[in-house]
Amino acid sequence: MLNSKRFAIPLLSVLLVAAVSLQAQAPPQTSTEPRETSRPYTGDLSVFERPDRDQKLQVDRVMDLLGITAGKNVADIGAGSGWFTVRASKRVGPTGAVLAEDINPLAIEYIGKRVNKENLTNVRTVLGQPTNPMLPPTSVDAVLLLKVYHEIAQPIDFMRKLRLALHPGAKVGIIDKNGEAGNHGVNHEIVEREMAEAGYKLSATYDFTKGDGEDYFMIFVVK
Repeated sequence: MLNSKRFAIPLLSVLLVAAVSLQAQAPPQTSTEPRETSRPYTGDLSVFERPDRDQKLQVDRVMDLLGITAGKNVADIGAGSGWFTVRASKRVGPTGAVLAEDINPLAIEYIGKRVNKENLTNVRTVLGQPTNPMLPPTSVDAVLLLKVYHEIAQPIDFMRKLRLALHPGAKVGIIDKNGEAGNHGVNHEIVEREMAEAGYKLSATYDFTKGDGEDYFMIFVVK
């Protein structure tokens, strides 16, 4: 179950309230020229379940650095197959919660079936929008965007709305790769600049998430 101290009303009601609140409070993206982004992935979700992915990404170290521990509330943005959702669920335990967000209804359905099959009682799915993660206000302690930032069409607008869902001191982790939309990447300098405009500051940068150094792992906090 979701942490009762932080989710005192039914999740559906909270999400509806969140949607209204986020639409009303978050300003639109205006000051940065739009850049080309990759088309969101809609293919076979099983590709995210490679057996060596834990080791390559060093996912336990990622969760350590994001402060994902027992009792925390975590958001998995662009959750896909639920690969990270499952691992975060085990980390936070029964007193924590994981919100698995995706804009693809088929991914939400896939994760929902996985949650039931694996009896993950602390996971809830959230169908987001391309410019709005649709998370409850002040609901999460840590967020991970795993290879999804390069697909967000209006990242500044999206990240401003995400900011409203964060607890004070929450950490936002972005794992992506240097490149352009054509090769499903985005240079880390662009991410840092856009995140700053969305109201975040860079807290730390790491390159251990892939052995060849192509990937980067950036952690942001609200300014």
